[in-house]
Amino acid sequence: MCGIVGFVGENEAAPILIEGLRRLEYRGYDSAGIAVKGESVTVVKEKGRIDNLKSCVDDVNPKGTVGIGHTRWATHGAPDRINAHPHKSMNDIVTLVHNGIIENYIELKNDLIKKGYEFKSQTDTEVIAQLFDSLFDGDAISTLIKVAQKLEGSYAVAMLVKGYDDKVFAMKKDSPMIVGKGDGQNYLASDIPAILPYTRDCYIVNDGEFIEISKDEIKVFDKNGNPKNAEIKTIDLSIESAEKCGYDFFMAKEIFEQPKAVKDTVSPLIKDGKIVLPFEFPENFIKELKRIYIVACGSAYHVGMTAKYIIEDMVRVPVTVDIASEFRYRNPIIGKGDLCIFVSQSGETADTLASLREAKARGAFTMSIVNVLFSTIARDSDGVIYTNAGAEIAVATTKAFSAQLGVAYVLSAYMAHEKELMSDAELKSFTDEILALPEKIKTALDTDAITERLSKHIATKEHMFFIGRGIDYPLCLEGSLKLKEISYIHCEGYGAGELKHGTISLIEPGTVVAAVATDDELYGKMVSNIKEVHARGAFVIAVVKEGTKGIEEIADEVIYIPKAPKNLMPSLTVIPLQLLAYHTTVAKGLDVDKPRNLAKSVTVE
Repeated sequence: MCGIVGFVGENEAAPILIEGLRRLEYRGYDSAGIAVKGESVTVVKEKGRIDNLKSCVDDVNPKGTVGIGHTRWATHGAPDRINAHPHKSMNDIVTLVHNGIIENYIELKNDLIKKGYEFKSQTDTEVIAQLFDSLFDGDAISTLIKVAQKLEGSYAVAMLVKGYDDKVFAMKKDSPMIVGKGDGQNYLASDIPAILPYTRDCYIVNDGEFIEISKDEIKVFDKNGNPKNAEIKTIDLSIESAEKCGYDFFMAKEIFEQPKAVKDTVSPLIKDGKIVLPFEFPENFIKELKRIYIVACGSAYHVGMTAKYIIEDMVRVPVTVDIASEFRYRNPIIGKGDLCIFVSQSGETADTLASLREAKARGAFTMSIVNVLFSTIARDSDGVIYTNAGAEIAVATTKAFSAQLGVAYVLSAYMAHEKELMSDAELKSFTDEILALPEKIKTALDTDAITERLSKHIATKEHMFFIGRGIDYPLCLEGSLKLKEISYIHCEGYGAGELKHGTISLIEPGTVVAAVATDDELYGKMVSNIKEVHARGAFVIAVVKEGTKGIEEIADEVIYIPKAPKNLMPSLTVIPLQLLAYHTTVAKGLDVDKPRNLAKSVTVE
C-alpha cells in the first residue's frame, strides 16, 4: 500500500526519484525516502509529505545516477523517520525498500538477533535487509533467491547492493512491480504513472522473478536463477491522464471524465446491437449457469451489489456478493460450473487476488473487471474485461466505478441473451440505451451547481445518512463511502425499509438525509420513508428522476437526474452523490485526492 521507484542512468537520480514518488502519492503514504548511490549510498527520509522529503534532499544534495525511493504507509511501527524506507543492513551490504507484509518477520528477526544483528526500526522490512546481509555470498541474484525462500508473505523489493555500483535489483511476490525501459536509462516502479514522463515501454514483473537493471540492460531471472526473456509491452497511457489539466483536484477531473470513461469501456463491447466479449466462456457455460459469485472490496463491492440486482432481474440466476477479505475464509461452496467475477480498479487488490486464486483452485470459471492493463488479477483470470477508464489518481474512485458499472450492464445483457431471456431486438434496444449513457452522464454532471451549494450546509454537520430501496440501496452505500472517506463526516447508507428497525432512532432535528428514489415501483414506499425522517426534523435532500411529481412538497432540496431504464439508472444516480462528497470536502478545506490513512491500491491483507 505504498510506492516504489528505482532509477539507473546517466542523469542525477534524486530529482527523478522525487518526481516518481510524487506521481505515486495517490497510493497513500505517511512517510517517504530515497537512497542514492554515488561514492557511497546516501539515505534521506522523512515523515509526512513528499515536500518534507524534498526539503531534506535539497539540504543533503545527494549525488549519483543510481537510486531507489519509497512512500510508506505504516503497518509495522509508527509513521516516523526511523521506520521510513529505505533501510540499510547492519554491515551496509544492502539498502532496500519494500511494499507488502512479511508474515514471519518476528521469527526471522529473533534468529538474526541471535546472530548478532541489531535493528534500528520496528518494521518487517528491515528484516529483509538484515537477512540479505546474513546470507550474502557475493552474488546479488543468488542471495536474493535464498532470501525469497525464507520469506513468507507478500513483497515487492528494490535494492542497492554493495559491489554493484551501477545496478538496482528487485524481486516480487503478490505486490505489483514494473520495469521501465528507456534510452540509456531504466526504471523500476510500483505503477505506471511514476515513469510516464520517461517511457511507456514496460516489463510487468511476475511473481517469483528476480530483476537486475543497469542503464543499458534489463535482466530477468526465474526462481532458480535461470535467465528469462523480458517481454516489453507498450502501455497506452498519456502523461495528461496523470495530470490535473487545470482542475484543482484529480477527483474533480475524474468525475468529469466519466462520460468518456463509460464510452471507452462499453463501445468496444457492443457491435451492431450485439455484444462481443474479449474472451470466450466454455461451450454452453452461460446457458447451463446456475450460480454467480461477485467478489470485491470497497467501491468495487458496491458495483457488485448493484450488479446483483441487475443480473438477477435480467438473467434469473442467483448472485452472491462477497467482500473479498471474507470470501476465502468462509470456505465458500463453489466449484466447476460456477462463475466467479472479481472486480478491482487496480487489478492488484490483495484480498481480491487471494480470493480469485481460491476460486480457481476449486474449479470455478473466473473472470475479472479491472482497469489496469496486465495487472495480476487480469493475468490470473480465465477471462478479463478492461474498463478503459484511464489512470485514476484520486484515492476515492469515481470514473473507475462508473466504468465497472458499464461492464456490469454489458455482461448482464450478454448472459440474458445467451440464456434466451432477451431477444435480438431487445438486446439491440438495451445496448442502444447503454451507448446513450455517456450523453446522459454529461447531463447529470449539470448537478454540479446544486451539489456545490448544498455541500456548504453538509460541511457543517457531523453526521449524514443515505437511504434508498432496491437498486438505489447500493448507490446509497457508495454515496456514503465517498463522503466519509474524503470529508471525514460520519455517514451511513441504509435500505430505507430498515429505518423502523433501529436507524430512525438516530434521526434528530437538523440531521441531513439524502433520499435516493429513482425506482418507480418503490417510489411510494420511499415517499413514506422521507416523511418519516422529515417528521423527526431531518433535512432531506432527494435524488430523483426528471419529471418526478410531488417530491418538492416533502423534501427540503431536490436534485433531478436524467431518466434511463431502471437497470441503467445507477450510472446517473451516482453522479450527484460523488459531487456532494467532492464539494463538501472542498468546503471543509481538506485534501480531496489524498484522504488520511487511505491508500489507492490495497496490496496487503
